[in-house]
Amino acid sequence: SRGRSSQTIRIVHVLKIVAGTLGLAVLLLFTAASIRTLSLDVNAGLQLANWEKTNNISLVIEQRQREQLLATFKEAIRIPTVSFSETEMNQTALLHFNQLLRKAFPTVFSSNLVHHELVANYSHLFRVRGSLPDLEPYLLLAHIDVVPATESDGWEAPPFSAQEIDGFIYGRGTFDDKGSLMGMLQALEYLLMKGYAPRRGFYIGLGHDEEVHGHQGALNIVRMLEQRGVRLLFVLDEGLAILDGILDGLEGPAALIGISEKGQATVKLSVSTVPSHSSIPPRETSIGILAAAVKRLEENPMPRLFGMGPEKAMFEHLAHKFKLPMKFIMSNLWLFSPLIGRILERRPDSNAFVRTTTAVTMFNAGVKVNVIPPYAEAFVNLRIHSAQSLQEVLDLVRTTVADERVKMELSDGFDPLPVSSSDEKAFGFQVIKKTLLDMFPGVTVAPGICIGNTDSRHFRNLTNDIYRFSALWFKPGDPQRFHGINERISKKNYEDIVQFFFSLIQNFDIQRLPDSHSSAHEL
Repeated sequence: SRGRSSQTIRIVHVLKIVAGTLGLAVLLLFTAASIRTLSLDVNAGLQLANWEKTNNISLVIEQRQREQLLATFKEAIRIPTVSFSETEMNQTALLHFNQLLRKAFPTVFSSNLVHHELVANYSHLFRVRGSLPDLEPYLLLAHIDVVPATESDGWEAPPFSAQEIDGFIYGRGTFDDKGSLMGMLQALEYLLMKGYAPRRGFYIGLGHDEEVHGHQGALNIVRMLEQRGVRLLFVLDEGLAILDGILDGLEGPAALIGISEKGQATVKLSVSTVPSHSSIPPRETSIGILAAAVKRLEENPMPRLFGMGPEKAMFEHLAHKFKLPMKFIMSNLWLFSPLIGRILERRPDSNAFVRTTTAVTMFNAGVKVNVIPPYAEAFVNLRIHSAQSLQEVLDLVRTTVADERVKMELSDGFDPLPVSSSDEKAFGFQVIKKTLLDMFPGVTVAPGICIGNTDSRHFRNLTNDIYRFSALWFKPGDPQRFHGINERISKKNYEDIVQFFFSLIQNFDIQRLPDSHSSAHEL
């Protein structure tokens, strides 16, 4: 009895030590997380530094100019530069657009500082000569073509009318990507008219087939630059935007600059069987076998990878703009990534940040109602998370399908794009950020990840840094307009885009970034 009692005392003593140790560990974790929550401000640093003076020209757009730039933009929207497929484009519209550019921006095309070339008949490459040739050039990128649109889909205004409704210009391409394209050329036109001569030379590339992979436009621009031995400091293309009221719980708007893109794979699954009559069906048909394989893919999503890619930096940059408890959680993704991943995966739009997504987009089978089809095929589109490779995803698809009767073929695919730099030594990122904060002081600037793909991926061998951002303001409901119905831009937002590029081009003239004034916590 006395032995049992002493043994019980020892067990209680051990349990107290374990409980005390766990309690201390929890307290230490909570203290560390609290300190990080209170002190983490990734937006401190270079904004407080002494930036090199560039004597920027200011732009005041008068009413007559405003009417003209809006009229020019509307004319661009009215030209239906639609890409239907890699082999089917509206070539007449592309030629018309070429004529519009020459008419709308005469100074750009006549300046002795600008050299223009037509690429693959419909794309454009401009080289703007800088006065300091030792400064590495950069590239501004945009695309001319748009996806198809028909009024019968439910548009409030015809998709190629550029009709004004309540201060918004409606039309296919207002977001994607004629707003940026016309905005950057309009800014350059104004700069040249005011006698501006850049210190840092730069290029402007306009592709004509981005919506169908950019194999003619962007790829040929890349080949031309490679042949001339051009190395780019960075590339700035379309991608992310300024989100205002889009992210639940975030105080104020956030400008997200894409520093990478998800990879992509299109996988063809097919099943071949012996044809037979429907009156004597086999136990499993080609359709049944393939449908079961597809079902397994949908029921077994790719692994949760939140916090292992660029999305981690995005949420940490935005953390200080959330209220408690989200501020505490976002500031400590080292501790809470699994929890955030489980929350985000509940919604399709945020699930894209968490993992490689799987979408069955086509299923073809059957030729007659009373014939068992000998062949069935399905196409699966996967958008690959930055923490995975194309080969890893293909291996997981094969493992999940787990049926030798299902043939698997890669139709098209590529790895996720490299992650561009966004720290205080990242020239392109920091100048874009400064330009945004000068224009919109209340905006929080953060790196982000593009879940779609752009022409910029073709330029990855010409530069280490590719940024994907347009100075578009997205409010609730606007992301659905992208490639959807009622695509539109406010007149003020288009004017903002012109102002943004007008300042940005001048800000890129600095030779180097100021010395870092880092916040206490480096990311």
